[in-house]
Amino acid sequence: MEKNKAHDRKASRAEGGAAIAAIARRLKVCGHPIRLTLLRAIESRAPCVSDLRNCVGESQPVVSQHLAVLKKEGIVSSRVSGNRRIYSVVDPWVKDLIRTLPTGG
Repeated sequence: MEKNKAHDRKASRAEGGAAIAAIARRLKVCGHPIRLTLLRAIESRAPCVSDLRNCVGESQPVVSQHLAVLKKEGIVSSRVSGNRRIYSVVDPWVKDLIRTLPTGG
């Protein structure tokens, strides 16, 4: 019986460790200053790449690379509207994180 309890505790720690690792991964991906700025802009107005480029003051390729990282991790998604690709934050945990960021500079 004790052996099962020890196994259950070990499994529980492993599950907790996996959850922590997933959170750490999201924090690492979102932690880049450009990505945080992009996420805040996306969440506030669902812009396209050219809007985001102006928001962060970076070239279109740089913005696209950061968006690709966020999209690969399932943090943002995009949809096509005419000839524009519109981005939105789809990860609820990241949405909550963005809401805690201070406004302005």
